[in-house]
Amino acid sequence: MEGLMDNKTEELRDIFLDVADEETVTESQEAERGSLTGDDRPVDGRLRGVLEEMREKFTFAAELSDEEYCELVRLFYDGADDGEIAAALSRSPEEIFAARLDLHLIRDDDPLGDAVGASELDAIHAMLATEDSAATIAEELGLDETTAERARAMVEAENRARRVSQRFRTSFEEILTDADLAVDLTGGAREDGLEEATEGAEVDVDF
Repeated sequence: MEGLMDNKTEELRDIFLDVADEETVTESQEAERGSLTGDDRPVDGRLRGVLEEMREKFTFAAELSDEEYCELVRLFYDGADDGEIAAALSRSPEEIFAARLDLHLIRDDDPLGDAVGASELDAIHAMLATEDSAATIAEELGLDETTAERARAMVEAENRARRVSQRFRTSFEEILTDADLAVDLTGGAREDGLEEATEGAEVDVDF
């Protein structure tokens, strides 16, 4: 029995040492979904690659840094609204709205005011084909110019996203999904290893 416990103790010690090493990796993976910490993170590298492709194809309206755009993507998919993202990046909600549209990140419930319904959006789509300005759209549809400008920007972003079949938004989602899976798999493997090593062992084993 003593030899068996010695072997089990050695096995537990090895597992705990492995866990200590893995926690460093896991913490860095979890930090990837947190605050701004630099540009050397693997996930940020992939996000930057998507940004570079988008910049080559489209002109960005906002003036955020690549680091800020990466964090915006993370926060958007974490469920943060424009006000929360603006606070995290020390930007205005208007800047965040423009930056979101740069990245084709359009919400289903993007607020455009009660005056902008489906028929108005259809009209804006048609008016953009003739390159009507926000002022013209506002006059034609009886909207205030700020609401018309916001609606026009959103419709233009939708058009850009459709022209590339939502490819860039899909890329963002795949990158963040891969990151989440990596964290989950690392955590699961660690728990499985501890469970296997401690099976049948006494709880109060002294090291």
